[in-house]
Amino acid sequence: MAVVIASDIGKDVAGSPLMRGVSFKLERRDRMTLSGRNGAGKTTLLRMIAGQTPIDVGELVHQKGAKIALHDQRPPREQNLTLRDYVLSGAREIVEVEQELARLEQKMADGDYEEPTLNAYARAQARLEHFGGYRWRDNQQAMLHGLGFKDDDLDRELSTFSGGQLTRGSLARVLAAGPDLLLLDEPTNHLDIASLEWLEQYLVTMDAAVVLVAHDRWFLEAVGTSVLELEAGRSRFFAGPWHKWRQEQAARELALGRAIDKQQAEIARLEKFVERFRAKATKARQAQSRVKRLDRIERIERDPRDNDGLSFQFQRSERTGRVIFELEDGRIEVPGKVLLEHAELWLERGEHVALVGPNGTGKTTLIDTLAGQRPLPAGKLRTGHNIQLGYLSQHAENLGETGSVLDACSRATRLTPNKARALLGRFLFSGEDAQKPLNGLSGGERQRLSLAILVSSGANVLILDEPTNHLDVESREALEDALEAFDGSLLLVSHDRALLDAVGSRTVAIEDGRLNTYEGGWADYVRIRDERRAAEAAAVRSGRQAAKSAKGAASDGGGNGRGGGAGAGNRGNGAKAAAGKQPPKAIQPAQPARSKNAQKEAKRLEREIEAAETALAALEEELADPSAWADPSRTAASTERHAAARRAVEELYARYEAVAS
Repeated sequence: MAVVIASDIGKDVAGSPLMRGVSFKLERRDRMTLSGRNGAGKTTLLRMIAGQTPIDVGELVHQKGAKIALHDQRPPREQNLTLRDYVLSGAREIVEVEQELARLEQKMADGDYEEPTLNAYARAQARLEHFGGYRWRDNQQAMLHGLGFKDDDLDRELSTFSGGQLTRGSLARVLAAGPDLLLLDEPTNHLDIASLEWLEQYLVTMDAAVVLVAHDRWFLEAVGTSVLELEAGRSRFFAGPWHKWRQEQAARELALGRAIDKQQAEIARLEKFVERFRAKATKARQAQSRVKRLDRIERIERDPRDNDGLSFQFQRSERTGRVIFELEDGRIEVPGKVLLEHAELWLERGEHVALVGPNGTGKTTLIDTLAGQRPLPAGKLRTGHNIQLGYLSQHAENLGETGSVLDACSRATRLTPNKARALLGRFLFSGEDAQKPLNGLSGGERQRLSLAILVSSGANVLILDEPTNHLDVESREALEDALEAFDGSLLLVSHDRALLDAVGSRTVAIEDGRLNTYEGGWADYVRIRDERRAAEAAAVRSGRQAAKSAKGAASDGGGNGRGGGAGAGNRGNGAKAAAGKQPPKAIQPAQPARSKNAQKEAKRLEREIEAAETALAALEEELADPSAWADPSRTAASTERHAAARRAVEELYARYEAVAS
């Protein structure tokens, strides 16, 4: 059954149509991405679907009882709550189900086993299972970890977090609500790559309909199952993944261009005939007929808003020395914390290197140091010959806050006003936009202005820190094309994996406080990383199996010299009790002179150990099914169940050893 159906809905702004004819139908596990330039109405549409903004035209129908959750980056109003309480506040319905179960359990404990009570209890249990069962709180904690929070963060008040952390907390709160329809506006902002990968997997396995706005092309491709295109007041639904839609869009643009060219050629032919024969009496009737044909032609034109697009390229750069810079035995630190020790990094002429790593590992601090913005606390940094450095920071602080866009461009580039205007026009600051005050610019506008200044600098070495921040998809693609064609050297920090993969020829990853180098772009790095993780996991599994075999052999050896001490070697053995239903000989009493009470307690513990190991073996057999790890919530629950079963066995062995000794 459809979770939401939109039929020709539309919205007006200031008396003019913002969008018209928006139609779609979404069922559970459908994930629709919204495409359109900034200002096309994507956020407005999300709020219309959520019921926060009225619909002016058409009809929108939700599934009866459907729970809708919207994440739109507005910061939390409450600042005195802890992160844990704030996230749980989004799950009030689940908490109410828990409270209802507790109330019904108390009624049954008081002797009420009437059919209405039992039926109500069954319904409440079913609802709780829908939200993840009794482990839903643990699942929410795993969710917070996936979004980059640590255990120490959970009991901090919201007022102590940065804006980016609050945005991630707001996203966690929405996910924790267990909605039937999830609406996400730029959920990838402020997430590092590890959190992006976690969120992708979570959304793909989520049993809900999803509508999302994002500018991260890799994310859109990984998550989306359909695309709703909003452009120039029109809408178009495409059923299929994001890359297929882009192919269809490109073909449509090509066909439109051909149709326009064909029509213009026909118009030119008719106009030429009319102009030539209008004054001739013998041709006047034919000329008049062609005039009427010209009047009847419905002109094929592009909407002016469709032509707005970023397009630029870097200048051909001057040749540098072979080595651009070389960091040797470097230490990178911030007050009170060393981020990198004994760091080695180099960049050679013409190389395009991507620097990746989780948030907080020192990427920005490192490139600030390489760019001369910070001192190097320890080590050596050598720079090459004839370097003209262009540095783009992610916050564009160098623009200042006074004056207009044109003033800032003229100051930074030393271009004449006319040339500065021409440059700004290529970065979508045409006409009056060039006079916009700096302190009123959006994040995307500040980034485009910074790029304009960078392009005009003539730099032959670029160090870029999150250059795609606040840029829409089309602008990201324009930047990607320009960087691919750049013949100088590049060091790039970005969470845009499509950009990293297209531009990077070598990847440097910050891993466990070290700089590790990998040949190739992002996809090559991910392949090597995943192969390494798989090998490490296989080694762990092999080690566990070897340990089990060794413990099994020790158990079979029974009392050959080790007595009770061999019992310690059997702790954590998963499945041995499932094969032989007798307690291991190795845990037979080592000191026959124990008291009767001690012997009785030992016998009882032997039975409990056998039962616990049988339960662990059965659980391990259950968890061998891949479906137990099919989604993040089940993975978290499976991991905790297995850990709890192993702890139970180990604790029983510890108690047995205490009795035996």
